[in-house]
Amino acid sequence: MRIKKFEDIKAWQEARKLTSKIYEITRPIQFKKDFGLRDQIRRASVSVMANIAEGFGRNSNKEFIQFLNYASSSNLELQSHLYVALDQNYISTEKFDEIYDKSKDAGNLINGFIAYLKKYSKQHNSKTAKLRNF
Repeated sequence: MRIKKFEDIKAWQEARKLTSKIYEITRPIQFKKDFGLRDQIRRASVSVMANIAEGFGRNSNKEFIQFLNYASSSNLELQSHLYVALDQNYISTEKFDEIYDKSKDAGNLINGFIAYLKKYSKQHNSKTAKLRNF
């Protein structure tokens, strides 16, 4: 598959779906009142998407990998926030499981992409060549 734009990246597509779910669960009034948690969980989910996109725009695989690592970290932050939402009864166990699983799927795609880019960079011994044909 040829990736021409960040929207072609499967990890970004999954992160977008995850962000949509986060916004959905944070709309009810009970969750809305907890401004801090609502904003943190939203920012973490948006950060996953944004870091994938920003990394794609960088000039090297090394920088891309760095931003994918940021995306992975933001995804873990989001997972932690989901526990707070569950513990505060802002979301049901079923909704928690559904979104946590989506987050794990996105994380697996991100981490798999990181591994692929590292392997590709080693095989081609290039720190500056930007991979566009995955």
